[in-house]
Amino acid sequence: MKSRAQGIASVAVTLGAALLLTACGAAPATGSAKASSTGLPCVVSDDGGFNDHSFNQLSLEGIQAGAKKTGSAYKSVQSKTTNDYAPNVNQLVSAKCTLVVAAGFPLVPAVKAASKANPKTDFAVVDNDQITSANVKNIVFQSNEAAFMGGYTAAAYSKTGVVATYGGQEIPPVTLYMDGFWDGVQYYNKQKNKDVRVLGWNEETQKGTFVGNFTDQNASKTIATNFIDQRADVIVPVAGTLYQGAGAAIRAAGNTAVLEGVDADLYATDTNGYQDLMLTSILKNVKTAVEAVVVQSADAGTFDNAEYVGTLKNGGVGLAPFHRFASKVPSSLSQELAQIKAGIIDGSIKVPSSSAIK
Repeated sequence: MKSRAQGIASVAVTLGAALLLTACGAAPATGSAKASSTGLPCVVSDDGGFNDHSFNQLSLEGIQAGAKKTGSAYKSVQSKTTNDYAPNVNQLVSAKCTLVVAAGFPLVPAVKAASKANPKTDFAVVDNDQITSANVKNIVFQSNEAAFMGGYTAAAYSKTGVVATYGGQEIPPVTLYMDGFWDGVQYYNKQKNKDVRVLGWNEETQKGTFVGNFTDQNASKTIATNFIDQRADVIVPVAGTLYQGAGAAIRAAGNTAVLEGVDADLYATDTNGYQDLMLTSILKNVKTAVEAVVVQSADAGTFDNAEYVGTLKNGGVGLAPFHRFASKVPSSLSQELAQIKAGIIDGSIKVPSSSAIK
């Protein structure tokens, strides 16, 4: 794990105007805010879009919250396909954005090229630790720490002794979750002398199940259906909006399986009728991190590209409440999770992952 300072990017500032559009090739959407000299923070989504109830939405909310605090306008542009990434990033640069936040690892190549070509524009990338440019701030999360707690929770709740996870794409921010989930289940088995099985991922072999993208709900439903057929009763899609495909599979099967969300507390953000399936969510506090980038970049005098690393210790990652399942989980679970959290923070409980921040 990196132990760099959690400084936040500072940017030179100009004011943006207000209008609302979100598509490649059109003007970026601009949020309204009072006049200010604190610059123009901007955000671009990946192809999951800002309505993913996940890290894209959280990135946008972070920009909005930061802009409100600093009294600046903001711009956003939504990617419909992967082909939009480079044009959308360049579009925001052309729109005189002083800080361009890219929501997600798939945007790394586009930001890498744009940051090199535009050294006077500052950038921040969620879920990236691969760019070392002076004008790029990486925002990363040790989500395996929180996922460990999610895995332990899934194993403790499961009635069948079978749980499952799968990913959108096989990229480090996804497999990091899956590694942590796997480890949490194994820790539960060791502590309780149980044999809860994990479908969809094996940390030891680094082999598992992936949709191949973050947009194919039918493929997500098929994968979840296969897991349900194998008796999985807790399913964790690490796949943005694709938790909806898993929810549809549970509904279609008339099954009692439940979901764990990732990134956001999906019980709070879901608008598609799957709230009652949410056992908990493994949180990545993207909104808080992005908001801090915007606010501190406006306050500071020079750009600070020191990497932000969200951990259990600093609240960058965590586990959501059980909401409707509070009375259905084992009575000792909350206390056990508190002890696990303390153990991860003090290092007595190890959460290894080949995808972890080095």
